[in-house]
Amino acid sequence: MRKLKYHVGLTLDGFLAHEDDTYEGFLNEGEHVDEFFDSFRTSDIVLMGRKTYEVGLRMGVTSPYPMLRQYVFSRSLERSPDPAVELVRDDAAGRVRALKREDGKDIWLCGGGELASTLLEADLVDEIIVKLYPVVFGKGIPMFARSLQRALSLRSTKSYANGVQLLTYSVTR
Repeated sequence: MRKLKYHVGLTLDGFLAHEDDTYEGFLNEGEHVDEFFDSFRTSDIVLMGRKTYEVGLRMGVTSPYPMLRQYVFSRSLERSPDPAVELVRDDAAGRVRALKREDGKDIWLCGGGELASTLLEADLVDEIIVKLYPVVFGKGIPMFARSLQRALSLRSTKSYANGVQLLTYSVTR
């Protein structure tokens, strides 16, 4: 069975982005960026919530990860703006459960907090990989949209020269 990995960048105070869905302040250069792009090789599917997907749409990008099968989860979008991106309008957990049963590589949960909350509540997330940036926003969009409690087991850590920390956790069942 495939693993579902929530790989996410966070500020020290736990935010994915500013309240207006922008990302200014995250370090976009360094060894951690190259390793992030290398990590795509372990997945063949990417999952995105609507707000995460719309970050690229605002820049005119309708297929942000063409090397992967792309799924956008949204109850408000009427149709996908790109034939390479499948829109899932309901039963996110059921759709992800079916994807996990397929043969293939891992599934990357790109974001955001609402989708991550839904999938963690449904016990579908296997790993949480946090790229912790040495910055605080004070307020913003949290890693999870709802209050959740799950036990995690730290599997590995890596420190980069620019202060970024990579923390890999398994979700304890």
